[in-house]
This record gives sequence, C-alpha cells and structure tokens, in this order.
Amino acid sequence: MATAVLFDLDDTLYPYPPCNRAGKEAAKEAARERGYEFDDAGFEEFYQTGRREVKRHLSGTAASHERLLYFKYALEERTGRPQPADALALGDAYWNGFLEAMEPFPGTIPTLETLRERGIDVAIVTNLTTRIQLRKLERLGIADDIDLLLTSEEVGREKPDSVMYTLPLARLDRRASEAVMVGNSVASDVVGANAVGIETVLFNGDVGDEDLAGRRKPDHRIDTLEELTERVL
Repeated sequence: MATAVLFDLDDTLYPYPPCNRAGKEAAKEAARERGYEFDDAGFEEFYQTGRREVKRHLSGTAASHERLLYFKYALEERTGRPQPADALALGDAYWNGFLEAMEPFPGTIPTLETLRERGIDVAIVTNLTTRIQLRKLERLGIADDIDLLLTSEEVGREKPDSVMYTLPLARLDRRASEAVMVGNSVASDVVGANAVGIETVLFNGDVGDEDLAGRRKPDHRIDTLEELTERVL
C-alpha cells in the first residue's frame, strides 16, 4: 500500500493553459505600456523568439522555463541591445498575470485533504525554478498540505531523470514500492517514475491509449483527481 504520493504541479494540480494565456496577455500589455507596438500575432512571435533561444541554449535545465529569460532574449533580438528594465517588467507582468488566473482543479484540495487524513506523505516534483513554484503553492492554497517540494532547479536535473524521483523518496524515507507518481506528462512523469519502479498514474494527459506502451505505459489512468483516492490508493 502506498505511503507516499509524488505529484507533478503544472497541469496536474491546476490547469496550465489558461494561466499561460493570461500571463502572456499581461506581458503584452506591459510591453505596450513601455512603448512597444504589438498586435496579438506580433507579440506571440516575439515571445516564441525568446523561448526558442532559451530552449536552444538551456534545454534540460530549470532555467529553460523561466519567462524572464524569454523576454530578455526577445528584447535583445528586437532592439539589438540589453533592455534590463523592460525584461524585468515583462517577466514580472507575465508571472503576476499567470498567478492571478490560477485555480486548482476541482479535485485538488479534497484529494490532498484525504491524503493528509490517511497519513500519506505528499511531495511535489516539478521542472521549473523554485521561487515561482513556491508562489504557485501559495496561490493555490496548498502549501500546508504537502510535505516536500522538489524543483529541478534544486536538483540540477529535470524529469524524467531518475534523481527527480529517488531524491524525494530519500527525503521522505520511502522506498519506490511504497510510492505513487501522479502527473500529466507521459515523457516526464510516467517514463521517469516507471524507470525507478514507482507506480504511475496519468492524469490530464493529452495522449491516446495507443501511444501508451512499454516504458510509456502508466499503471493507471484517471479522469479526475478524486479517482486517485477512490480507486488507486
């Protein structure tokens, strides 16, 4: 029987797409206020320019997800020189807009409460920088319901690297056979946890069953988080 549950954070405990859209909209408005002329398509291309450069240089690191870097690179590409004040303003606007739009999935709070009542340890293992993930926990109101947050920034590796699973288990003093991993990404959450012998649960995964085979196959697939405590644990 599982005595620990590891959760992914983004698009597992809350829906990510509307937050990302809200963040980009807020950053676009901040850019316009600072004198940059963007329509929707122009801002999206500006954003993707920075994102591509960051992914090219920093793939596989927590920093590869940092929007401040996206805007730093994009502004340098657009203006030909560093724009520190503008990069900071757009980065802050993005995350503030993102956080304002955050709401947990309907089953997040009751599921975490049930796990706490059962005495099951809860860890969040996530690919991003620590500061923003801590802000997300506060925004969602779930900080008191988890026993451990581990980010790829702290570890120096990203999921599906095995250390993203073995380290939280060590900190919780649990064996792989005593844990369950819940996430939305087959490549990061299912493949990585399967590799170290953790029982895997795919939630909110946008992939057909025909693509789930071998190391990509989760032990369970659920449509709501409540199903985790109702039929998996």
